[in-house]
Amino acid sequence: MTDRAGTLLRRLALASIVVNITIVVTGGAVRLTGSGLGCPTWPRCAGNSFTPTGQLGLHSQIEFTNRLITYVVGAVALATLVVARRAQPARRDVRRLAWALFLGVPAQAVLGGITVLTALNPWIVMLHLMLSMALVAGATVLYGRLAEGDGPAVPRVVPRARGLAFAVAGVTAVVLYLGTVVTGSGPHAGDAKSPRTGLNTHTVSEWHAAAVFLLIALTLATVMALAVCDAAPAARRAAALLLAVQAGQAVIGWIQYATNVPEALVAAHMLGAGLLVVATTRLALATRERPTVAPNLTPDTQLGVAQQRIALPG
Repeated sequence: MTDRAGTLLRRLALASIVVNITIVVTGGAVRLTGSGLGCPTWPRCAGNSFTPTGQLGLHSQIEFTNRLITYVVGAVALATLVVARRAQPARRDVRRLAWALFLGVPAQAVLGGITVLTALNPWIVMLHLMLSMALVAGATVLYGRLAEGDGPAVPRVVPRARGLAFAVAGVTAVVLYLGTVVTGSGPHAGDAKSPRTGLNTHTVSEWHAAAVFLLIALTLATVMALAVCDAAPAARRAAALLLAVQAGQAVIGWIQYATNVPEALVAAHMLGAGLLVVATTRLALATRERPTVAPNLTPDTQLGVAQQRIALPG
């Protein structure tokens, strides 16, 4: 695609990362302020009104503001899809990612509606958050892909380092999910009458902590494996950044557990979760490269040319 279209799409992908993390943080604010049922119906806010009424008070304004941000996310996703479809020459991978980000918006809206209609059922709330994290990861992949060529992927690191990087990604997903289970079992339900999971908060917190220890250990192993890969400075930087984000999240998580989960730290932890997804995805992307290859070459020839251009360390 042209440089102009590529630049515009990268900016839109970056915007998508930002707005999807923003809605995670504002969704957390809804829950932390007890405003989860500030608009007690969906898709309307209350009765026949799509907007808050004066009788509903501040909680409805907070919940409605979070709903409005969904439109911002949708607008960015729609713009990304339109530009990706019109860009020439076409890139199917970019279009698929743009479609995924766009379709994620109505999926989130429906999940949000089910969340409200089930009085903030914690298991539905967990899915709501995990889908947001998936969209953050998708936007990060799109941002990274737009800086690459359209040739086949070629590893830039030794196999064990790449395997560790993908193991880190898998365990990160487990850590995030267990974090939502902890949230769904503890305070800050979003409304005083909202149900909880019924699980013991201390027990699920220990599960979450064990997964975090495993994640940090795998990331340290990845950093050490990448230390011998002279051809992968980007991967080494990505691993170091991820380790720093994990350390920050671990500190915040430990303090909030020790101080009975104060609201401000929970909000910071949710922001950190979004940054954790970005950093983890960037590490996975940094372990390989897609060079630009002439489109008239066969796939096998493209792969051969790509492997000649990128020396894989032993």
